[in-house]
Amino acid sequence: MDVWSEVVDRVLPGPALAPSARELLVLLGLVAAVVVLGPAWRAARLVVTLVHELGHAVVGILCGRRFAGFVLRMDASGHAITHGRARGPGRVATTWAGYPAPAVVGAAIIVAAARGWAPVVLTVALLVLVATLVRVRSFLTALVMVLVLAALGLLWWAAGPLWQGLAVLAVGAVLLVGAWRHVGSVARDRSRGSDPAVLAALTRIPRVLWLVSFVLVLGAATWWAGATVLPLLP
Repeated sequence: MDVWSEVVDRVLPGPALAPSARELLVLLGLVAAVVVLGPAWRAARLVVTLVHELGHAVVGILCGRRFAGFVLRMDASGHAITHGRARGPGRVATTWAGYPAPAVVGAAIIVAAARGWAPVVLTVALLVLVATLVRVRSFLTALVMVLVLAALGLLWWAAGPLWQGLAVLAVGAVLLVGAWRHVGSVARDRSRGSDPAVLAALTRIPRVLWLVSFVLVLGAATWWAGATVLPLLP
């Protein structure tokens, strides 16, 4: 019963996040270091790509497509494999969902962390990653998944509510900034295999308009996260 009580305590939401000015400054410094420093960013962008590919997968499943697997590559690119109709709204929505996914997820978990829901975020993340672990299709993908699961599991079990909230807030910020960096990269990508190019081929809507749609979603997500975080600043 004691173990069960411990598990329940780690699943339920806690009080709203109330970090000190020093804690927020340290948090912002860590996020900036991850995004700016080359080695840290090379590791972090794999997590951004993981959320990107899971965005394809989740929307594909919601659209009635079958999720077969996904891979991550060392250059931070990836590929989610779904089966269904080659054209149509479901294929378009599935293809479109990748680039907005890190921003939407990042903003959502920032808001959740600020309101004391970091334990719930960690629980849901662990369940989703465990459920999708059987869909990995490369060694690197499996390694990234196991490392992320280990980090989240340790945070879920060993950290207190404040540190859970700060960590989730930091992950959300990295995902949000990473989403902007990824959209900036794809805007310069003229290959036929990029998501905007595939969307243009599927719909005959110009590639640039799909890029604009990404930017609009990222802008809305950034505004939502910023409106939540600004009141926390001293």
